[in-house]
Amino acid sequence: MNLQLRFFASLREALGASTESVSVPPEVATVGALREHLRQRGGAWAEALAGHKAVRTACNQVMVDASAPLVDGCEVAFFPPVTGG
Repeated sequence: MNLQLRFFASLREALGASTESVSVPPEVATVGALREHLRQRGGAWAEALAGHKAVRTACNQVMVDASAPLVDGCEVAFFPPVTGG
């Protein structure tokens, strides 16, 4: 499955990239599985996407949780929670 990834704010800075095209194996079928798959790269990836870190995700510009299914060609965005006031 081919996916378009986007990284925002501190995640973009930590990973050194704002976008990436990836091909993932069939077992990476949900947003949560994708996050774990990317963590397996190690280094900055393991740290930035660690399970204890608050990371929001969107699939095709719709906010989703870890159980959201992935489909070929979708855009998955990762970003830290934002607060303002």
